[in-house]
Amino acid sequence: MDFTSLIVQAIGGAVGGTAGGKVIKGGDMGQIGNLIAGAVGGVGGGSLLGGLLGAAGGDAGGGMDIGALAGQFVGGGVGGLIVQTIVGMIKNKMMG
Repeated sequence: MDFTSLIVQAIGGAVGGTAGGKVIKGGDMGQIGNLIAGAVGGVGGGSLLGGLLGAAGGDAGGGMDIGALAGQFVGGGVGGLIVQTIVGMIKNKMMG
């Protein structure tokens, strides 16, 4: 996994986290909180997807492939959405 993959996953996660914060009201942590939680979840989710799917999930033989980058973006977005929603709901439950 190279630096470009991590950036794409973090951007996808930030988008997913922001969307999750707006759609699921119980999990909203504000704009910056949603971005940070989404980006962290995006890197984790994109890496997990790449590990599960192997070359189809993002390696593309070490080359720059638009399909692989799109897969990493989507995997990062889903991971960011999930992490942001879970963290936001836990935070909001603890705050009352």
